[in-house]
Amino acid sequence: MITRTLIAAAGFAALSTAALAQDAPMVEAMDQDVSGGTVTAASVAAPANGWLVVHRTGDDMKPGPVVGHAPLKAGTTEDVAAILTEEVAAGDKLMLMVHSEDGGTQTGIFEYTLGAAEDGPIRTDGNLVMTVVTAQ
Repeated sequence: MITRTLIAAAGFAALSTAALAQDAPMVEAMDQDVSGGTVTAASVAAPANGWLVVHRTGDDMKPGPVVGHAPLKAGTTEDVAAILTEEVAAGDKLMLMVHSEDGGTQTGIFEYTLGAAEDGPIRTDGNLVMTVVTAQ
């Protein structure tokens, strides 16, 4: 009986740790064909409702102009597709980033412009929550 209790407790602790790690803010995506006018993140974890924002970027890995966005629910969401609002060519680098819904004047309306505080990017330990993909 003691052995079963210890194993069950150890299993519960492992599940709790995995669940916490799974909900840590992140974006996972791969290089992909964007000729259909969308870019998709395989998985996104957001601490609160917000946005998956697609920025142009270059070799300097700095976020540039926004070329697409999609709403996010708090928690982990799979297959998040953002409609591109500008032409993106094969070879272009895109930064997929998690932004908040904070600071704007309208809930559910994406209000961010480059450098603004409204619906701005979230950070974990001072780092942007993002990944970079190359358009195919």
